[in-house]
Amino acid sequence: MKTLKIQSLDKGWHDRDEILLHVTFQVLVDFIEKEHPDKIIDWSADEMHKQAWKKMRSLYKWWTAIRPTRRSPLDNKRLSIPPLKFKKIPETESYRTIEPNRKKYAAYYTALKEDSLLAQKWYDEDQRNLHRLIEIRGFLWT
Repeated sequence: MKTLKIQSLDKGWHDRDEILLHVTFQVLVDFIEKEHPDKIIDWSADEMHKQAWKKMRSLYKWWTAIRPTRRSPLDNKRLSIPPLKFKKIPETESYRTIEPNRKKYAAYYTALKEDSLLAQKWYDEDQRNLHRLIEIRGFLWT
């Protein structure tokens, strides 16, 4: 039995859709880096092989060099983050959050909105590339 170690995930909990993305790209990375298909397979044999190898190298580069450079505006260390404050609800044991001053923390709320837009853009990009990888899965053998 072979064990697949997912290098791109930190320890801790991850949703299954995220694991699925990372495991499939780990298979690609292992294939390229450990099986060295460029030395074993004649990728110029026909147009299908040429296109598969081109797509494989493109996906590998995206996963290993481009995708890891993603940065959220919330990663900015100089961004002032509003404190989380609570107020007791009278005559109950419950508390409610106190809305921070949006003017004082305008940069944070702008970054939060940008982060949300980027998260959707990145999800869509991940989804497209996952589909591209699945399309060439039949070429992942040596």
